[in-house]
Amino acid sequence: MKSQVIIIGAGAAGLFCAAQLGQGGKSVTVLDNGKKIGRKILMSGGGFCNFTNLEVGSQHYLSSNPHFVKSALARYTNWDFISLVAQYNVPYHEKELGQLFCDNGAQDIVDILQKECIKGKVNIQLRQQISAVKQLEHGFEVVANGQSWTCEQLVIATGGLSMPGLGATPFGYQIAEQFGMNVISPRASLVPFTYRESDKFLAALSGVSLPVRVYSQSGTSFANQLLFTHRGLSGPAILQISNYWQPNESIRINLLPHDHVADILQHQRQSSPKLQLKTALNRILPKKLVELWLEQGIFQDDTLANLSKVRLNSVENIIHHWQFTPNGTEGYRTAEVTMGGVDTHQVSSKTMEALNIQGLYFIGEVLDVTGWLGGYNFQWAWSSAHVCAQGILK
Repeated sequence: MKSQVIIIGAGAAGLFCAAQLGQGGKSVTVLDNGKKIGRKILMSGGGFCNFTNLEVGSQHYLSSNPHFVKSALARYTNWDFISLVAQYNVPYHEKELGQLFCDNGAQDIVDILQKECIKGKVNIQLRQQISAVKQLEHGFEVVANGQSWTCEQLVIATGGLSMPGLGATPFGYQIAEQFGMNVISPRASLVPFTYRESDKFLAALSGVSLPVRVYSQSGTSFANQLLFTHRGLSGPAILQISNYWQPNESIRINLLPHDHVADILQHQRQSSPKLQLKTALNRILPKKLVELWLEQGIFQDDTLANLSKVRLNSVENIIHHWQFTPNGTEGYRTAEVTMGGVDTHQVSSKTMEALNIQGLYFIGEVLDVTGWLGGYNFQWAWSSAHVCAQGILK
């Protein structure tokens, strides 16, 4: 079977690239190992797909080649994708920090991509197990389900290793290595932390959430919600800082980022000296958390009038400077994305083509580009897919 372009992967980047190529007059075939298209899109954002962000810049991405993302993000912006969503009359809303979500559900984004592919007469082949990829004199041969496909350009849009239950595999990295390209070691990213043995008492707080500011050892910080789970710490603030965390490092958590506990307690001591410390803390922090600290002897209850400076400092430390050392992360099972991937020093930032292998392209999450939580990884999928399609059409 012959097609001008073969795209491996029917996720966000693969489908978006295929649609633009097809509408540009190319014959395009998409091969995917799954039963349906856009599986990860459907799961994303709690089923409502955080498809982009109102503020997008290179500072929202991590890569060993930090300037790599600039060209693609400038040439296909968040506003370009927002206008596509508007063309299809898909209702959406801003949740927080510029994050845009579908009102009805993630299926709306998959439907847009499917309709765009139909416009481009894209041939989508599902449940395809690829057994070989070979470079020919002019183009490539892909063997899937025992059938041979040939193409002039081959686009790898297979994503990373996160969410293996949705069919994630290291296939894209293996193709890069097959063609002599470097792969930056992948690891789970935007992922919850797990407790060490000594912190497992915190499992009693499962379901408790509060606004915090969390700091990595390098000084990067994020303000958002923290969620205690029965296995560890999660919530947007934790997922964000996981990108900046290295094994065995601790993170610092400010559990009361918008106030200063010493000022609050001093003020209350003057107005209500007989007030119990526990009661004062219950007014500003989750009750379950305060009770657990008391049970564990992390602080002792007393009236505010009797609170010594040393004990006040100790309360201040636990609230504003909690040092938490994760045992590790939950891994790919619950990670939103994969950090690392195909080394972007070996890929054109303008077309996503491998610098040393003519006609071979890498787009989306398979590359060593990781966005923050908040729609940035989807925007990278749209932007990298667009510039790849434009490069092939030229």
